[in-house]
This record gives sequence, structure tokens and C-alpha cells, in this order.
Amino acid sequence: MPDNRLLSQQHMLILGAALFGITCLYSSRNPFNKNKDEDEELDPTDYAARARQILRSTPLIDGHNDFPFLLRQQLKGKIYDHDFLTERLASHSDFKKMREGMMGGQFWSVFVPVPEDLVPGADLNDEGRRRMELNEPNWAVRDTLEQIDLTKRMVAHYPSMFDLCTDPASVRRAHAQGKIASMIGMEGGHQTGNSLGALRLFFEAGVRYMTITHNSDNAFGTCWKSVDLETGKDAGLTNFGQDCIREMNRLGMMVDLSHVSPKTMRDVLKVARAPVICSHSGAYSVNKHLRNVPDDVIRALKQNGGIVMVPAIAPFMNWEHPEEATIEDMIDHILWIAELAGWSHVGLGSDFDGYTEVVKGLEDTSKWPNLIERLLARGNVTDQQARLLVGENLLRVWKDVDRVAETIQKQGELPCEEYWGGRLWEPENMDVPRLFP
Repeated sequence: MPDNRLLSQQHMLILGAALFGITCLYSSRNPFNKNKDEDEELDPTDYAARARQILRSTPLIDGHNDFPFLLRQQLKGKIYDHDFLTERLASHSDFKKMREGMMGGQFWSVFVPVPEDLVPGADLNDEGRRRMELNEPNWAVRDTLEQIDLTKRMVAHYPSMFDLCTDPASVRRAHAQGKIASMIGMEGGHQTGNSLGALRLFFEAGVRYMTITHNSDNAFGTCWKSVDLETGKDAGLTNFGQDCIREMNRLGMMVDLSHVSPKTMRDVLKVARAPVICSHSGAYSVNKHLRNVPDDVIRALKQNGGIVMVPAIAPFMNWEHPEEATIEDMIDHILWIAELAGWSHVGLGSDFDGYTEVVKGLEDTSKWPNLIERLLARGNVTDQQARLLVGENLLRVWKDVDRVAETIQKQGELPCEEYWGGRLWEPENMDVPRLFP
């Protein structure tokens, strides 16, 4: 008869060996696993080592990436025909590049083009193409729902790589587990069909920020492309846009001011009850492109508590010579914003896979450590300031937005029932009972 105690000891040894093997395998694959010397004091001039240490301790959160848009348009949403863990892609983003870039979090943009760009056969290069009226039916809401579905399916299909996160605490948990926290941002109020009811349902679906406009005006406000530089004409935020901002604050959805006009930015800051973000914009004074943020707005973010998240898009960094734009231009924008508003008000929002031209030195998602290394090499930037930049600022803003929403809801504020004043309603059906005869 076998000795049960001996068998028990043998089982424990086998189990221990198996757990050790799994741990070793995970450690070899996890870029956030600390090296032996990670806790040792580093040479201050070893900027690469300092950058790696920062990215291991703090999740680098990119505020804007259009990769799901490529999957929807180019693959028609059919992601199961590919193994993205092993396939290398020509896009700025693929899973291996993201791992090499030591990414801790990604706001996936569920971008859908503005209505005039959704028309089958439209020439997207024709600046004179007809702009659709706001009341014209379009597919923006349907396509946004498909984009959200696609993003969630991608995250769920690769659980070893991603974790869907809808609050700041879940981002930190995902990072601690060596996963890339995945969040959803919506790039334009047109994607709601100019409806606050749709906005609320998108929040329930996991959307945690919305860009108020994209590259055309909508019922909420004015976009950057509508600004008349000669006359300075800029209609700014609409009255219905004010209702939208208040409702986003009540929900706990971050307000994104990238793509909007300067007056829309200023108008939003007068109404907002919570910090705002610019998910992928630079500093206008550094590069005079209207997609960038004016100095007075950057300064105002110090009081509002918001952040400007600097992109890697070449024209936004160097409008006159985009072919010459480098990672150093991007750092110029970062330092300018930090100088005006402080290090608590700047972040990163690449806009990868939303445009072809990106700065040299940050060509794709694998190059993020290079940005932090070059930033530290500029001098007078501490590791703590770099941690604020890469993720701590955005997590703080998000937490503040959640706190404001909780307070508003506890005060009993009801969902906003306002609608756009120019909305054309369907013909009223007269062969049904009347509510109030």
C-alpha cells in the first residue's frame, strides 16, 4: 500500500514545479516584469533605462488610436480570420508593436466619418463635395454601434493581451496584470445622430469620452475647419451643445475638445463642471494649425483640471514642413504645454492609424519608450513629471470626472430631455390614442 504522505509531497513538488514554469513563461512574455536591477538607483544619464522603469511603474495610456477603424473599413469587421498575436501589420499598430512599446492602456477610437463622407461613392479628396444637412438621414449611429461591437470583440478575443476598462481603477489592475487596458472613445458628436438619448446609450455601451465635433459642424458646436481666418468668424458652442456638456458631466463621460474651434473650446470651459481633455491636439503657439490648442485655453485648463494630449501626426507638429517633423517637435509641444499649465495638464494621444504621416522617431506604437527617453534627455524633466505625462494625469482627470458625476447624480439631477431645436420630427400618427385629448 503506497504511503499517502509521500504521494502528497510528490504532488506538491509537481504542482510547485508547474507553477514555477508558468511564472517563468509569463515573466518572459510580460514586458512589465521587473528586471533584477529595476529597483536599483539608475544612472541619471541612462535615459533608456529610466524610460523603461517609468513605463513599468506607470501605465502609458495613449488617448487616441484609430486601429478599429481600419479593421472595420478594410476587413469589414471580420477579425476572426486573422491571428493578430502573431501577424505583423503595416499599420502603426499591431499587437507585437504595442508590447514592444510597453503600452499600458489604449483609448480605441470608434471613429465614424462625418455624414457627407459616408455617402457611397463620395470623393473624399473633393473639398467642394456637398455637405449634408443635419436633418438628412445617415448611417453614423449604425456604424458607430458596429465599431463599438468590433472593438469589444477584439478585446474579448485576446484576453491575454487586453482588458476592457470602464473606470480608472480597472486600468491599474490591467497594468498590474501585464495587460493593455482598453477603453473606448467616440470621435464626433455626429455619431450620436445629434441625440442625447443616443449619447446615454453609448455611455452604457462603454464609451468614456466623446469628441464634441469632428471635421464638420454638428448640432452641438463648431469645428476647427469652419473657422474663417480672415474674419475670425467662429460660432462656437450651440445652446444644445451646452446641454450636451452638462449631460456628459452628469453621466461621467469625458468631454474631448480636439477638432473643435477655439471659441467652442472657450465656451465649453465656461459650462463644464468637470475637467476636459483634448485627446489628440498640440499647442497652437508651437505650430499654428487650428487643430491645436491656443495658449489661453491651455492656461484655462489649469483651473479646469483638464489636459492636452499631444499627437504624433506630422502636420499638427510641423504644419509648414510635415516631412521634417520629428519626435523633437512633439517634445516641444509637450514642454510648451507643461510650461503654460504645469506638468499635471499634459498627456499623450498619438492619433496612430488615423493619418499616414507621423513624426520621425515615433513611427508606430513600438516607439513609445523612445519618446520618453528623448524627453528625459532634454534635461530638467524628472521621472515623476514623465509619469504624469504618460498616464497619471489622464487617470486623475478620469477619476475627477467620475467623482463629479457621482455628486451630480446624488443630488438628483435627472437625464437631460432637451433636443436640438432644428430637428425635424417624423409625421405624427393620428390613428393612435391621444395622451391628452
